[in-house]
Amino acid sequence: MSLLDGRRDPARLALVMVGLPARGKTHMARRLARYLRWLGVSTRVFNVGNYRRERLGSHQSHDFFDPDNPEGREARREMAMAALEDMLAWFASGGEVGLYDATNTTAGRRRLVAERLRAHGLDVVFVESVCEDEAVIASNIRQTKLRMPDYAGVSEDEAVADFRARIAHYERVYEPVDESEGSYVRVVDVGRKVVAHRVQGYLPSRLVHFLMNLHVAPRSIWLTRHGESTFNVENRVGGDPGLSPAGERFREALAAHVGGLEASRKDMRVWTSTLRRTRETASAIGLPTEEWRSLDEIDAGACDGMTYDEIRDQLPKEHAARRENKLTYRYPRGESYVDVIRRLEPVILELERERRPVLVVAHQAVLRGLYAYLMDRPPKEVPYLPVPLHTVIRLTPITYGCEEERFTLAPASP
Repeated sequence: MSLLDGRRDPARLALVMVGLPARGKTHMARRLARYLRWLGVSTRVFNVGNYRRERLGSHQSHDFFDPDNPEGREARREMAMAALEDMLAWFASGGEVGLYDATNTTAGRRRLVAERLRAHGLDVVFVESVCEDEAVIASNIRQTKLRMPDYAGVSEDEAVADFRARIAHYERVYEPVDESEGSYVRVVDVGRKVVAHRVQGYLPSRLVHFLMNLHVAPRSIWLTRHGESTFNVENRVGGDPGLSPAGERFREALAAHVGGLEASRKDMRVWTSTLRRTRETASAIGLPTEEWRSLDEIDAGACDGMTYDEIRDQLPKEHAARRENKLTYRYPRGESYVDVIRRLEPVILELERERRPVLVVAHQAVLRGLYAYLMDRPPKEVPYLPVPLHTVIRLTPITYGCEEERFTLAPASP
């Protein structure tokens, strides 16, 4: 089920990654896939390097990648074609957006791939990653490439030297994507500059906008619900209540927790919804807060202020419909989880763009949507993700995902 504003893009789309090793191609491919899957688009990454490691073994020295090595060249071509054929089979079974993750450094290889994809009725967009920042390249080599199975048991200095030699082999034959090859997006220095050529259509244009907000600067994203409210105590839905006594104690515990984050606290951005209980929860932190209407709790419509027992007794059909499909169920004159996910997209893009740590103080349904995006969980799981009260979730984006820590801040007894 696609959540792209209630519509599906009519075209099936193949994104073909291009670029030298250690330029962030796989990072971008996985982030694009995570974003699309969060929107409910059937998406899969086909990484040619994984095919090589699985079928030929991990420990291939740089000589294997030498363009003057005919055996290595043919073996790499076979792995590239195997990944391509699997991607075509996946499209044939109903896939919507496939990402072909390989170096694809020559115009000849790209032509071969593109012709095969287009012959199956697929739209093709090249996504080229160009990095001119030596510090970024060096960091990428040490933080990600040296952790690959290729270098298991190899000293760091030896691994760096071998991988640098591998890059040099690719540099000898590298040809940047040319306008004559069709649609492409060129991303320079992981988002410092983005160039789009002949990118048309609803979904491809949306992906360009997403790529413009990517970066690799390290920072943490903190998620927490507001402190317990008076409505939580009464098991009521929605409303704009204040905090309960336990919620007020959590407010102080949260402030103390954030105060202990000495390194990141001074730069932290604090986002809340426009509702009273989140603003009150953030009020003791001592940092400026930014209110987002997009972070408001799911609108319960005609059920606002009711308890779940009252909904079950007075509106049994609504209660049954919600139990049957919590993701798509929409409260009368209110919202569904699908609606919440749609309105969170501006928040997601700002989170991707932001280089400072961010603390989001919001509501259960909203935080489920954000957590699902950051942890690459499908929309169908969103309504059931555990986001308990008085718990702070720290998510730290890394190259291929997010690291998670949870801190339970039990409010002190009165």
